[in-house]
Amino acid sequence: MKKTKAALWEFLQGLGKTFMLPVALLAFCGIMLGVGSSLSSPAVLQNLSFLDNEPLQLAFTWMSNTGLVAFKFLPVLFAMAIPLGLAREDKGVAAFSGFVGFASMNLAVNFFLTTRGVDFEDKGEIAHYGIADVLGVKSIDTGLLGAVAVGVIVALLHKRYRTKQMPDALAFFGGLRFVPIVSALAMSIVGLFVPLVWPTLGSWIASVGTGIAHAGVFGPFFFGMGEVLLRPIGLHHILVALFRFTDAGGAGVVCGENVSGALNLFYAQLSCPTPSGAAHTATQFLSQGKMAAYLGGLPGAALAMYHCAKRTMRPEIKALLVSGVVACVVGGVTEPLEFLFLFIAPWLYLIHAVLVGLGFLVSAVLGVYIGNTDGNIIDLLVFGVLQGTTTKWYLIPVIAAIWFAVYYFLFRWAITRFDLKTPGREDEPSDSPDSPASGAADVVVDADAPKAELVAGKYDPVAILEALGGPANIHALDNCITRLRMTVGDAALLDDARLKKLGAIAVVRLDEHNVQVVIGPQVQSVKDALAKLTPVG
Repeated sequence: MKKTKAALWEFLQGLGKTFMLPVALLAFCGIMLGVGSSLSSPAVLQNLSFLDNEPLQLAFTWMSNTGLVAFKFLPVLFAMAIPLGLAREDKGVAAFSGFVGFASMNLAVNFFLTTRGVDFEDKGEIAHYGIADVLGVKSIDTGLLGAVAVGVIVALLHKRYRTKQMPDALAFFGGLRFVPIVSALAMSIVGLFVPLVWPTLGSWIASVGTGIAHAGVFGPFFFGMGEVLLRPIGLHHILVALFRFTDAGGAGVVCGENVSGALNLFYAQLSCPTPSGAAHTATQFLSQGKMAAYLGGLPGAALAMYHCAKRTMRPEIKALLVSGVVACVVGGVTEPLEFLFLFIAPWLYLIHAVLVGLGFLVSAVLGVYIGNTDGNIIDLLVFGVLQGTTTKWYLIPVIAAIWFAVYYFLFRWAITRFDLKTPGREDEPSDSPDSPASGAADVVVDADAPKAELVAGKYDPVAILEALGGPANIHALDNCITRLRMTVGDAALLDDARLKKLGAIAVVRLDEHNVQVVIGPQVQSVKDALAKLTPVG
């Protein structure tokens, strides 16, 4: 039972992590689309007439068209990214098979509908099945859920058949070549069942969206709070994707096209001159709700931690807090600050989650209209300021200032009242900084192993690997946007104190074998360096 639970947990962690690749592309494409559409809009050209010339307008139109790539092909991007992220080896074959599986499923759906005599022009049939053009094929738009199903099935097929041996006469089709073949066959069969189950499943999802819509501004409140509460265990990506790309985040017609999902609605509206109420409502689940905490609240908490630190320790923690604030304000990455108080005072993190939810609620009540994904200063400028005063971007600095004050005084009171050991307030260790944590084994890396260079001038991968229990303790190694995700032989071998001395922000033990080490924005480089030193690399 424990093994099954651990395996399921690891799978969900890995699945959430795979969403990051297409979401990162979405963030970039959103900026391209936002800048291009805003600087070519009639309202902006009327005020900034120097932009109204053919070369510049062609450049802005090109930017808008480039930004549409993620929006137009989002499901197939997820169908490829999921097996790519879940595969341990031969990732390219896994991604290729994801595309093959996605195309095969939609061709099978088209075959079923055509055989049943479904009229692709009949509005009743279109509404019942959710018919749309998918990769140029008349199929059913299953959106994110269909893409996730394809990605997961293909990932399992890749794991099972990657080394498949065939009889001599068919040996050419064995091994890696068999993975896209079996993916095409399997997803063609799945595609025959999609028209039978999707109308019911789609209506259930639509009901969820309707229920959230009836909750009014409390829908965004619970969404924002839920995202923060799920963040420590890495499952927030799944909740976020549900609202961004399915009916749970809203649905409507934009420029004559049926669109579902908060982020999809927002991106569709950027390239459409006709306003849509559904798109305006959808931003309640997007960047605007995060900005109160990201641009104001968490920087206020960081300042409070700085002022509460021992004076002799302030110069030492200043760089840590400043880098966390920069990551939060500029990059929309909050973990480097949140993990400084999450494990010290979980109740304070709960209050933080409520305040983030209130940020979503207040933005919704005030009618702020700023979309995209990150909630950082770039989103405020591109999707707020550049889009004009109709976005009510000018309210965000006011809200952020209020949240800054609330967080600052709340954190300063909590730290001093309960003597919380935030950075710079820790007791001096009784042993040396390099001594192992209590109960940890005395493990060292092979002395003959090559010395690795510091990563980003700060992280020593050899020392980090030693603090992780040595190469033999690492059974699987991956990363998300800020964290190393590992399956280890024994989590008790990790030396938390030394990992923090080596630059880690926090160590999260999910169970005796699954752990996460919060590094920050440089985690990809650290993971790559560690992979070269371990057998799993």
